[in-house]
Amino acid sequence: MKIVLQRVKEASVKINGEIYSEINKGFLILIGIEKGDNKEIIERYADKVIKLRIFPDENDKMNLSIKDVNGSILVVSQFTLAGDCQKGTRPSFDKSAPPDEAKKLYEHFISLIKDYNVPVKTGVFGAMMEVGLINDGPVTFILG
Repeated sequence: MKIVLQRVKEASVKINGEIYSEINKGFLILIGIEKGDNKEIIERYADKVIKLRIFPDENDKMNLSIKDVNGSILVVSQFTLAGDCQKGTRPSFDKSAPPDEAKKLYEHFISLIKDYNVPVKTGVFGAMMEVGLINDGPVTFILG
């Protein structure tokens, strides 16, 4: 599993030129599910995302979580995160989980985030999407 997590002032997903979902202050999470990923891995990363303290406190130190700032999360599936570009010039996607399996784990990740009572918006699994954001910082982390 690979996650690219960006602290954002706002983020959105457009499908067919129309806004599908959008958030203000929070996280944009791009998530790629790989072969071998399972519910335990998904649960560990969901917990990590909620507990990460990457918002500034009153002293401008990264010390506050998404819950502390009443932020929202936009989760977008991105199988290309599992792409391997080490050999040649064309990425290999051999590490990507099969779509049916990946979709179930993606949906499980979203349900876990919702269980923490954090507002969650999503893209559409497998759809062509335009993802827009205003990065806050910029602050970007790669998990996985």
